[in-house]
Amino acid sequence: MADPPKKALSSGVVTYAYILLYIALSSGQIFFNKWVLSSKEINFPYPLGLTLLHMVFSSILCFVLTKVLKIMRVEEGMTLEIYLTSVVPIGAMFAMTLWLGNTAYLYISVAFAQMLKAIMPVAVFILGVAAGLEMMSCRMLLIMSVISFGVLVASYGEIDINWVGVVYQMGGVVGEALRLIFMEILVKRKGIKLNPISVMYYVSPCSALCLLIPWIFLEKPKMDDQGTWNFPPLILTLNSLCTFALNLSVFLVISHTSALTIRVAGVVKDWVVVLLSAILFADTKLTLINLFGYAIAIAGVAAYNNHKLKKEATQVSSNESQPPQLLPSASSND
Repeated sequence: MADPPKKALSSGVVTYAYILLYIALSSGQIFFNKWVLSSKEINFPYPLGLTLLHMVFSSILCFVLTKVLKIMRVEEGMTLEIYLTSVVPIGAMFAMTLWLGNTAYLYISVAFAQMLKAIMPVAVFILGVAAGLEMMSCRMLLIMSVISFGVLVASYGEIDINWVGVVYQMGGVVGEALRLIFMEILVKRKGIKLNPISVMYYVSPCSALCLLIPWIFLEKPKMDDQGTWNFPPLILTLNSLCTFALNLSVFLVISHTSALTIRVAGVVKDWVVVLLSAILFADTKLTLINLFGYAIAIAGVAAYNNHKLKKEATQVSSNESQPPQLLPSASSND
């Protein structure tokens, strides 16, 4: 029989290993995408094509892991009506987020893109209020004001601001906010809870189709004209594999920790990306105003996460006091 202290120590080491793996993969994937899209050596400035490749790769791997090898399980309870009314909008918004977010890397630095992403809770809250999922309050207005002010200060400190890149990045933020709202509607109003693997299994093919149509009209003609079909297949395969590994790491972290842990790890990852990008990329020039504004925004994000987690804890405790419902249950992640 294992010694309890040693077992607890071993479990703690494994948990921290998963968290570090998530931070490393999440940060690394951002840098990898930036390098693939902007590198002269790779010569693949096609964010739509790159994102489409990720979704096709994810769709195939999910199918192999769940249906062929059967080493992972897909949650049951999905119907055609739920797929068309919930999964399709989620897939479309996910495609929009990745497409616009990756396109932004062609115009702005990784660090500045990360700073702009801090405005996400504001977009989610505004859309949540409009959808009837959030309630307006003085506390939330204060938090949203702090985040907005921090992002404005960080933007003011940007030396070489490119407004095309800003528009693309903010479009990606809106797309992600809409995806999160649709996910919440799927869980709260339709009672379907999916783990990350199930989400990838259902959403990836839909996102791939949503990306394929604009790619045919917007990027395929450019690739044909410039003869850039001879891109390095190994590099793009590794890039797609890293994306899939990142989603798996999210699954592992949530399975072994909590929603709070993944959110704290996300904040740490944001700072790692901002600081490392100044070292890795020549187009990143951080200023004290940049960092000061981003610190203010991150403080607001931390307050928002704390508020959301307390709200979720209250809802869980109230649900536990009610009779159980026959609904598929699993850990979920946005």
